[in-house]
Amino acid sequence: MDLTWMAWTPETAAFFGFIALCLIAMAVWEFLRPGGAPRRGILGLDTTRGDRLFITLLGSAYICLAWLALTDLELWGAAFISAIYGFAVFRWV
Repeated sequence: MDLTWMAWTPETAAFFGFIALCLIAMAVWEFLRPGGAPRRGILGLDTTRGDRLFITLLGSAYICLAWLALTDLELWGAAFISAIYGFAVFRWV
């Protein structure tokens, strides 16, 4: 299978590896502490752990895209903002 058109880089592989690790971690978390009952957050939405992970990943993607569109800086700043955003989602949403 020829994947050269996808421009795989170590950073791209790390990104997809991170998403896979997140999904595995969530599965282990659910196995060890089942339940994860929905809770109502600051936005008034009932969300589960999986919902919050999805919201975090989607929001982080938009943060990174905006960073790339608006700056010429390295993505470390976007990664830092995404980490803060992820913490806030899991804490308050």
